[in-house]
Amino acid sequence: METNTIYSRFKQWESRQPDAIAIVTDGSNATYAELDRKANAIACKIGDQRHEYIGLIMPHGIDMIAAILGILKTGAAYIPAEPSLPAERIRYMMGKAGVSLTVTDDFCRELDEDCPDLPDRSKSDGLAYVLYTSGTTGHPKGVKVENRSVVNYAEAFEREFRTAPGDVMLQLSVCSFDIFVEEVFTTLLNGATLAIPPKNVADGDIPALIDFARRHSVTEISGFPYLLAEMNKLDALPPSLRLLISGGDVIRASYIDRLIDKGVMIYNTYGPSETTVCATYYRCDNAAPLDDGTYPIGKPVKGVEVKIMDRNGHEVPAGTIGEICIFGNGVSDGYLGNPPEQKNFVRLPGGGRMYRSGDMGYALPDGNLAFLHRRDDQVMILGKRVEPEEVENVLNESPDVERGIVRAFSDDAGLAYLVAYFIPARKYYSLHDIKAWLRKDLTDFMIPEYFVAVNEIPINKRGKVDMSALPIVLKEADYD
Repeated sequence: METNTIYSRFKQWESRQPDAIAIVTDGSNATYAELDRKANAIACKIGDQRHEYIGLIMPHGIDMIAAILGILKTGAAYIPAEPSLPAERIRYMMGKAGVSLTVTDDFCRELDEDCPDLPDRSKSDGLAYVLYTSGTTGHPKGVKVENRSVVNYAEAFEREFRTAPGDVMLQLSVCSFDIFVEEVFTTLLNGATLAIPPKNVADGDIPALIDFARRHSVTEISGFPYLLAEMNKLDALPPSLRLLISGGDVIRASYIDRLIDKGVMIYNTYGPSETTVCATYYRCDNAAPLDDGTYPIGKPVKGVEVKIMDRNGHEVPAGTIGEICIFGNGVSDGYLGNPPEQKNFVRLPGGGRMYRSGDMGYALPDGNLAFLHRRDDQVMILGKRVEPEEVENVLNESPDVERGIVRAFSDDAGLAYLVAYFIPARKYYSLHDIKAWLRKDLTDFMIPEYFVAVNEIPINKRGKVDMSALPIVLKEADYD
């Protein structure tokens, strides 16, 4: 059995502390031994047939985590999808990977937990999961991440945050984002406890979230900056809480100006899904923000190297703006298939990989890194990366749209929002129908906030869309 895989590291903790609580919910708990038995039963039900990829469509809970471990134990990679995702998007995701088996709630019923203990078939360099992110082709692209990259990240997390038995991590993120990977694996691969709240709590009920965290003695919460901004309004935090992690978008001093006085560590993190959750960490609660009110993204985590490079692949001096390029154990195996973005993965002489993130930044004099903006049109919406071109491609397939374009703008707090400009395909059309069309393929955060019907899409002399001839829809920032 290999010792550098997700399942093997979980098994080491199960052997050390079989009766320790691995997962806690409002309705039930599971010890490490109980979770392992259920995972083995799911692996038994999957059977001896070798699967490269296995779909996972389940609500969050003990069975879902057991299913992930069971899939990994068979040597397959899991492809997660929330049950609420558009059916067409799920169909595309599973079809692109050639999934022949999908684990659901029904699959996990009537398990034989007395089945023989199956051998662990996972491999260090074998794929652990595929996460789909927005793509420029009009379809999502699947990021392939290996077991060893996840184990390296669990080790990096433990080194920085000292996660250990007794810690309790809140599980809030949907399974298709890499914050979920952070929540689940940095917990179970370090002997800690995962606390999974009911769906209404995970969907943003802040008072209920704080109550759940207090009742289950949560010590760690990882989320998007907007979660911290909401928690910043609170008069008190759960007394057990010691760590708040922000990732997925820029964090501003105004988001945490009250939190920094509440005695918890607050971290800003950075890293695309292509580099296994996070590539850098920066502690904010004991530091001053930059002149623009944001915080640096910090220094590389264990096993990772980050350089600021020019277009020719040369490292630039400190203070010079360049592209954030990531090397080391976190860099994933690339994308399923061969999408145009595959060119951002660079094979290095002598082995190893580099990922060109498309994010622009610079190095500060103290060695910390600062993020500035994207090099391309990709934006962050509610902490998730969105390619406006993907949204635009789906918009143009609508029978109500003759031609449409989608552009991103920023409010005066620097947060991105999408505007769709379209020429109606017929005299009588319905915005409701256009949005319904988009929702067949896109998740809710990808739907433009504003739609503008126009008579034509103006073109300038260079053949590009002339945005100066289109109305700009302004959005006021929400400072509450």
